[in-house]
Amino acid sequence: MSSLAALMLADGRFPSGGHAHSGGLEEAATSGRVHDLDSLAAFVGGRLATGGRVAAGLAAVACAGRWPADLLDAEADARMASPALRAASRRQGRQLLRSAAHAWPLPPATLESSHHAVAVGVVAAAAGLGPVDAARWAAYDAVMTPATAGVRLLGIDPFAVSAMVAGLAAAIDDVAAAAAVFAACDRPLDELTCPAAPLLDLGAETHAAREVRLFAS
Repeated sequence: MSSLAALMLADGRFPSGGHAHSGGLEEAATSGRVHDLDSLAAFVGGRLATGGRVAAGLAAVACAGRWPADLLDAEADARMASPALRAASRRQGRQLLRSAAHAWPLPPATLESSHHAVAVGVVAAAAGLGPVDAARWAAYDAVMTPATAGVRLLGIDPFAVSAMVAGLAAAIDDVAAAAAVFAACDRPLDELTCPAAPLLDLGAETHAAREVRLFAS
């Protein structure tokens, strides 16, 4: 059951709305910072090391269930400097919770306005998964969202992009393991990792103001 849940939730065809987001890649491509496989790999690796770590940490602690969702939501807010990113994260969180509620019984206290990473942890727990599974899902999503968008936006060879993602398996596992260790420790939430990505924050604001966009974020 848990294995099936993990496969379903990580599948891009699960109706959580992830296909509508590029993880900041559309703006990076529009500005010319990402234009080929090498620059896409650098972007994806940077996103895993920053926003991916934050998302994995929040997902793990949300799955552990030792902190109320509203407190975790506030922690997520504090780690997103961009209002556009916060809005996009909440939209994804709502869509994920709405979709998952048809498959698993979600706790009544679940916030409709939960950030995506917090929603990942809540859904993972409801599906019988553990903190490391939730963190791995969040980290994988941080990689796959821009990687998939890169194929659509830049016409990059999908086989090469798949190989690039496969090459990040160990890094994704490391991020998930670190997040799960924190979730198991009795440490204050303000010590949860929060590496910054200023270019993503600035890009999100520019992207949100554009009249023509393929992706919501």
